[in-house]
Amino acid sequence: MSRKTPTDVNETTLSGKLLIATPSIGDPRFDRTVILLCDHSPEHAMGIVLNQPVEGLSLRELFEQLDITRPELAPDKSVLIGGPVDRDRGFVLHTVDFHAPDSTLSVNSQIALTATKDALEAIASHSPPRRSLLALGYAGWGAGQLEDELAANAWLVTDPDEALIFGEHGEAMWEMALQRMGVTPEHLSAMAGHA
Repeated sequence: MSRKTPTDVNETTLSGKLLIATPSIGDPRFDRTVILLCDHSPEHAMGIVLNQPVEGLSLRELFEQLDITRPELAPDKSVLIGGPVDRDRGFVLHTVDFHAPDSTLSVNSQIALTATKDALEAIASHSPPRRSLLALGYAGWGAGQLEDELAANAWLVTDPDEALIFGEHGEAMWEMALQRMGVTPEHLSAMAGHA
């Protein structure tokens, strides 16, 4: 029996989709997480966890530490833990009104990802991207790993919502994302372990 992949269901990529962890996730690092999948191919997948703030670190404080010009122009938002991989590297999710040639990855028609200082400087400028967030690290999967987790019902997949992605929801985001799908946490718990 062959493994089902997004290609089998007439979808070539899950890039730009939201992943919502279910109780079947089996990894405490991803318990109750919401992830924007930024890149997905048969070889790998990469996403940013959207609802795990770094305790005690705001964007303005980080900009001051990095000597970014005019940190007071940066929104006073939380910095996020984007995932367990490359935690010392910053990733800026932003609306497509900002683009750094050769370093911005288009996630979907409204959202892009940039991992260079250009994006940070744009946030602290007089013409920042309309919406943005900064995450340290990312979530990564090897070939077939995400597909295996999807087959094991570890994740729900849904379309992105800009207000949900860029809002300051913290831990409440998980339940909000489920509600958008018409699913309650109790329903997930009751279904855990059932095919």
